[in-house]
Amino acid sequence: MISASNSEKAKPSLLAIIMPGFLVAATGVGAGDLATASFTGSQLGVAILWAVVVGGLLKFTLTEGLARWQLVTDQTLLEGVAQHLGNVVGLFFLPYLLLWSFFVGSALISASGITLHAIFPVFDNAFTGKWVFGIASSMSGLLLVLIGGFALFEKVMALSVGVMFAVVLVMAGLLWPGADVVLSGLFVPSIPNAQGTGVTWTLALIGGVGGTLTILCYGYWIREKGRVQEKDIGICRIDLAVGYSMTVLFGLSMVIIGSTIEIEGRGANLLIVLAEKLEEPLGVYGRWLFLVGAFSAIFSSLLGVWQAVPYLFADVWRLFVQKKGYMSSSIDNGDMSRSKPYRWFLVALAVIPIAGLFVSFKEVQKLYAVIGAMFIPMLAVVLLVLNGRRAWMGQFVNRPITIIALLSTLVFFVVMAGLKWFG
Repeated sequence: MISASNSEKAKPSLLAIIMPGFLVAATGVGAGDLATASFTGSQLGVAILWAVVVGGLLKFTLTEGLARWQLVTDQTLLEGVAQHLGNVVGLFFLPYLLLWSFFVGSALISASGITLHAIFPVFDNAFTGKWVFGIASSMSGLLLVLIGGFALFEKVMALSVGVMFAVVLVMAGLLWPGADVVLSGLFVPSIPNAQGTGVTWTLALIGGVGGTLTILCYGYWIREKGRVQEKDIGICRIDLAVGYSMTVLFGLSMVIIGSTIEIEGRGANLLIVLAEKLEEPLGVYGRWLFLVGAFSAIFSSLLGVWQAVPYLFADVWRLFVQKKGYMSSSIDNGDMSRSKPYRWFLVALAVIPIAGLFVSFKEVQKLYAVIGAMFIPMLAVVLLVLNGRRAWMGQFVNRPITIIALLSTLVFFVVMAGLKWFG
């Protein structure tokens, strides 16, 4: 049986109940999600607000399925894969994890540096500012995880989540385009043409809501909160509903903000352009406020990745490299976070992606994009197989509506891949 943390003995507060959902929301929203939502809003307007809701529902279905498997079988999803699907999947997942970690880590370090330099322009050279602030952000995340433990991690994440959502919601309210057009964008699905790129940007918006590999981190966070039994499935559904509702609200707000201005750019640099554009309708304080909210979103994502992704590596190392067995009866998060694989990977995650500040690996990035696009449909397939067996799941086997949602996820990403390669 998966061991529980001994920190949650008393009756949990409302914040404790929904905290894992907060962590999912904070970690899943990074610089790429901010940029994609705002740029899509700039290109297509609020007519595609419905796409944010669809993306949130897809990610809720996947994360709920992961939690349901873990709480019913006493296995993490990776343990279930190792036992029932074999080492082939693990051998595929390990290189994906390494590639994902390098490029996402590099993007988060770079975005942190760029945003902090925009807030505190103390360096004459923008590259120097990105380098210094980016490394400082990475090292701060490393120290918070190593020294502070899960309790401090929760507090910092809660603060970051509060700041980023408050800022973005306030700014969306200040730039509110009107209830009629917002409600139309939510409940009357349409895709503006936008010079033939409407479908592509709409699909990118759906796929970008709520993260990708960070979905797997949820299993380790609910273990920290002492959720180890079937009766905890209902609590997980509540906190996931809260977490993904926040993610959807955040995405809707970014689309609304982007729809009010014309912006061009890429990645974190696009956020700086967006902040400068917002200075026109909202003044210099609006620009500064947006940058603070953007950095809160980026740093919370960085901290969430630094804290939880090493759990994934430690599990992969134990299951597919050392082959030490499938059940977690003797493993808890405290043991894992003190293990050498966890700590080695955490340090590597905070240090090695710094190289991405200096070098551009265009061909490798293309390969990574191809592999990364496969994760969500692969997760959907795994959940269809593992959660579809009544012998393993009993009464918690996939329901028809869940099967439809998982199949829809598969179809969506197949269509997205087809449009990308043949469109």
